[in-house]
Amino acid sequence: MTHTTRRFAVIALACTATLGFAQSRSGEIRIAHVYDKTGPLEAYAKQTHTGLMMGLNYATAGTMEVNGKKLVVIEKDSQFKPDVGRAQLAAAYADDKADIAIGPTGSGVALAMLPVAEEYKKILLVEPAVADSITGDKWNKYIFRTGRNSSQDAVSNAVALDKTGTTIATLAQDYAFGRDGVKAFKEAVKNAKIVHEEYLPTNTTDFTAGAQRLIDKLKDQPGRKVIWIIWAGAGNPFKIADLDLKRYNIEIATGGNILPAMAAYKQFPGMEGASYYYFGLPKNPVNDAMVAEHYRQFKTPPDFFTAGGFSAAMAVVTALKKTGGDTNTNKLISTMAGMSFDTPKGKMTFRKEDHQAMQSMYHFKIKVDPAFAWGVPELVREIKPEDMNIPIRNKR
Repeated sequence: MTHTTRRFAVIALACTATLGFAQSRSGEIRIAHVYDKTGPLEAYAKQTHTGLMMGLNYATAGTMEVNGKKLVVIEKDSQFKPDVGRAQLAAAYADDKADIAIGPTGSGVALAMLPVAEEYKKILLVEPAVADSITGDKWNKYIFRTGRNSSQDAVSNAVALDKTGTTIATLAQDYAFGRDGVKAFKEAVKNAKIVHEEYLPTNTTDFTAGAQRLIDKLKDQPGRKVIWIIWAGAGNPFKIADLDLKRYNIEIATGGNILPAMAAYKQFPGMEGASYYYFGLPKNPVNDAMVAEHYRQFKTPPDFFTAGGFSAAMAVVTALKKTGGDTNTNKLISTMAGMSFDTPKGKMTFRKEDHQAMQSMYHFKIKVDPAFAWGVPELVREIKPEDMNIPIRNKR
């Protein structure tokens, strides 16, 4: 073989390799999961990923394929750091050639990631970050969210607590999740009176000073008195119950949470609130399948964020089936806007105006059952999407 022929052979081989890669790429749908795998929300993140993988498997009937194309999941750790989240999402789109991204866990990280989706003109499906601003004033058309937003948390909790003659003080973390949550709650409350907002650092372990301020604002109020807690990650704000709230007839109320955090709820039989998910509340085939599969794999029930990851998977696969496996972003956007899909929580629908998933929430009352390590939320009623007036906040 002459030198020239050899060179052509090498070039031909290189071309074939590139072609092979292109073909394998076209036979794949690449999904990046950019989530806070390490950091204070690690427990939530782990559940989300478990739910995502379980949901993809369920939605594709175990094939992990849509229309003959293989689903490839790429994991990225955003570490609960906004700048890291931004860089990891850019790398997922640019280097890993992700067709669509899902995540992250923390709201501050999500807000940093939104412009990256717009820059790369690729979808970011937000799950489970909650802040209203994600589908509100910081939103762009590439953003969809299966996770609930602060308003859905707030409006559903207001349904449970907003009664004339009730006085409420709020306790929340001092960052996007806490502040957006309280702002939405205040908007949703029409009959009760809110007398104080207490914001504490996310890493607070000693709640004494904050609790004292809450007690001082509530203790002399007439009627029912409630401290509404909105908290994520580490730290146990329920410790404030040790400060003898009963002496002043002050109750605690909160939304749902992961099972380990709900161990604290056992101290509060009869406590009311509204939850995004608890495995015993929804009654539908998708939830039944997820619960059964989770027990099979882990010998435990699925948790709060497992349901979220599963819902995100259902949304993605439903959309891809509708496009015939086509990952063209504009096609996906027009398919997903207004699309309904099944989840462990029943039917969800992406609202056309802001791509927020409209979904049920669950008004509960805590029951103590010795068979469970946590306070068991018993269903008072399912609060359906049409029962909640969730504001559109993106001003588009």
